Amino acid sequence: MKTLLVPIDFSDVTPRVLERATELARALEGRLVVLHVIQPPVNLSSSDPILIENTARITAAAEKAADKNLERLEKGLKADLADVEVVRLTGAPVARILEQAALRSADFIVLGSHGHTAVYELLVGSTAHGVLKKAACPVIIVPPSAEQRSA
Repeated sequence: MKTLLVPIDFSDVTPRVLERATELARALEGRLVVLHVIQPPVNLSSSDPILIENTARITAAAEKAADKNLERLEKGLKADLADVEVVRLTGAPVARILEQAALRSADFIVLGSHGHTAVYELLVGSTAHGVLKKAACPVIIVPPSAEQRSA
């Protein structure tokens, strides 16, 4: 059975990524591992207790919201596929995605591209780009829809 690791970020491209990953899992009689990684806010090594507390509070709120969304997604996906696992982690997205791909012996990573400009990618970086450069398995990039690209 093939394992498809599907990192999602709850952006506009997420439904499209899940749709394509589900189609591929059906065709391969595979399983989906849907992964959401929460990147904590940068606190710049501050020793300020208020800043540390706020960082922890923001991360906890993001984790709670993600868990709620992932639970809803899991129910919907399990209606379409028998073998679905949902995972939520905190950390650097590229590192966590690659870690989970290795840990789960993923046959494919299926993730979305936001279609940002080259300048944006240069300044901010791209999770898809980081995964593509370092993944040990094939990576399938799902582009945004035509409507999303023109928006």
